[in-house]
Formats: sequence, C-alpha cells, structure tokens
Amino acid sequence: MSTPQPGSWSGGCQCGAVRFRAGSLGRPSLCHCRMCQKAFASVGGLLVTANDLAWTRGGPKYFQSSNKVRRGFCGDCGTPLTYEYPGGVEVAIVAFDRAGEIAPVIQHARAARLPWFDSLTGLPVRTPEEEARAAAFYAGIASRQHPDHDTEAWPAQEGVA
Repeated sequence: MSTPQPGSWSGGCQCGAVRFRAGSLGRPSLCHCRMCQKAFASVGGLLVTANDLAWTRGGPKYFQSSNKVRRGFCGDCGTPLTYEYPGGVEVAIVAFDRAGEIAPVIQHARAARLPWFDSLTGLPVRTPEEEARAAAFYAGIASRQHPDHDTEAWPAQEGVA
C-alpha cells in the first residue's frame, strides 16, 4: 500500500447519503469473525483504521453488535461503514473511493473463516462467450450508485425503494 497524503482518503455509502474523509489510514485487515461475516454479508470484513475521521455528508446509523462494538451503516441503502470499539474506528475498505489502493496486510479470527475461503481464487471464470453475453447485460444498466468522488450534492433517486 502506498502512503497517502493526509486528508486524501474520502469515501461513502452506495447511495451517497453518507460521505466521509479520513486524515490518514492505519493497518488494513480482513476479519473472518462471524459478526463481520454477518455484518458484511460476505466472507468477512475488510477494514482499515481511519484516523481523524469526519462525516462530510450525513452520518451513519448504528447497531450495537456486541457489548464492546457498534457498527455504523447507511440508514438509506444499508452499506456497512464502520466498526467502532474502545480503541478506535475502523472503516470498511470498499467504502473508500480508492479502495483498490488499500490492500489488507493481516487476517484476524482465521479460526472462524469459512472452510472454502482459501479456494476462492481457484474458481473458474466465464468463457469469452459468457463474458460477451454478460457485457451486453451490463451495458444496459443505468447505475444509481454515487460516484467514487465527492460531489456538492447527490439527490435522492426517485423511484427507488
């Protein structure tokens, strides 16, 4: 991971109702605990310490997932955003605008990882013909997702439940 300039780490939820900025980042990780699996509806939680975190649009709603941890999420679209504990705040890596620059460097709670996790990178990929059919489908999608950068305003999307 390259060292970012302070204040250069922005991000937000999928719908754009919640945006944030972090002054600097700590150690990125992948947590396999069952609570992270459930909170992210995934193989675990990709998290990074967010120093000097500020909410620049809206703010998260919270779920107290344990006696020591609360988790922040967008109350409009449900995007997981934070893991907050007495020692600090971790933010979901994929909620950052430049998530590809924040690679995990450690795994936590490996004993709880799903038994097939280590085989994921060996899964087959689509054939070129399947990719062409998928590309045609994707070309017709009109995304309502907030772009990966700050905007002055992001209106609520009409017709979206």
